[in-house]
Amino acid sequence: MTAEPPVTDSLEPTGRTQVRRHRDRATYEVEQIDAILGEGFICHVACHDAGTTWMVPTAYGVSGFAGAGGELLLHGAAANHLFKAAAGGAQLVATVTHVDAMVLARSTFSHSINYRSVVVFGQARHITEPADKAAALEAIVEHMLPGRTAEARPPTDSELRQTIVVALPLAEASAKSRTGPPGDSDGPDAGLPVWAGLLNLRTSADLPVPAPGLGAGGIDAGPSASWAVQPGRW
Repeated sequence: MTAEPPVTDSLEPTGRTQVRRHRDRATYEVEQIDAILGEGFICHVACHDAGTTWMVPTAYGVSGFAGAGGELLLHGAAANHLFKAAAGGAQLVATVTHVDAMVLARSTFSHSINYRSVVVFGQARHITEPADKAAALEAIVEHMLPGRTAEARPPTDSELRQTIVVALPLAEASAKSRTGPPGDSDGPDAGLPVWAGLLNLRTSADLPVPAPGLGAGGIDAGPSASWAVQPGRW
């Protein structure tokens, strides 16, 4: 489940990862790809199978580094069509996106979004050994909330059998981002009496809300939840 640090600074673009529009916003640097994947925990995964294109949002984990044998760890119900196709060797595409700001210009045509995103293509490796599946699922939970697996029980054998786990290589990927203000400050719309600028956005966790049935004395939320609510975590 581990990999050596990156052996290359940049991934080689392919016909699927080469960014063609706004090429200046693209990067294939593994440090940037790893950073974007490291900050998120939800991705959208798609494949084409049996005449239909399937896509699902799902939590993910990361094992290792892009360009050095690293993988995106994905899981779903054993009955899920997309994950059954993935386990059978279907080509996948996975995307992760962070939205940092709404970019408001003087014309609606020039509105934009400041974002950071990664797209990964490839054929996933089906993880079937129970111990490896359990380790991958633990990695997904730890990626979402470090320390949580020490606080909750692990999956049972029955639960492992109900779950498909696959690992998508981080070998064919690219990142794309936009930063900065609207681009119409020196154009023909600059003199319009319209406010323009950024609406910065952030994701944060509220204080933990206990579930019913914790008992009269309650149970402490634990270190993992305390870590999540720290200012600036997301």
